[in-house]
Amino acid sequence: MRVGVNVSARQFHQEHLAELILQILEDTGLAPEYLELELTESSIMSNAQATIDVLTKLKAMGVTISIDDFGTGFSSLSYLKRLPIDALKIDRAFIRDVSTDPDDAALVMAIVTLAHNLRLQVVAEGVETDAQLRFLHLLRCDEVQGYRFSKPLPARGLEQLLSLKPAELLSSFALQV
Repeated sequence: MRVGVNVSARQFHQEHLAELILQILEDTGLAPEYLELELTESSIMSNAQATIDVLTKLKAMGVTISIDDFGTGFSSLSYLKRLPIDALKIDRAFIRDVSTDPDDAALVMAIVTLAHNLRLQVVAEGVETDAQLRFLHLLRCDEVQGYRFSKPLPARGLEQLLSLKPAELLSSFALQV
């Protein structure tokens, strides 16, 4: 299971960020492949070359990189092919009405297609309904997150959820048809 950590623009532009993250990984004993850094578009678009340098160091360590809230910031599609990232996380604003608003549906479809063609994973944020989940499944969205599955949990609640047997876990997430 990966641990997702939101990185603010201020944190991302700290000097020696990659070295700091490496030190944290060593201190905690977390393997780099289990760390996912979530960066907003606005935090990474201000200095493209510095961003590429930092992200390249992080990727070389084995850390997963996602662009969070994709589509709401200062997107520059030309950077998507140059940035060493693993995933795009579609902002909940597009997911909210994806099953009822043709414009949101078209945008989400375009983002999923674009990401997959660039060999990126796609995560839909803010999934709350079966209709949203079905639509995203049809698009072959790689991952979903949101209240449809669980509200944010304290550590003990997460332990309880993960202690469920696979059949119990699947039945708790089953689609209501």
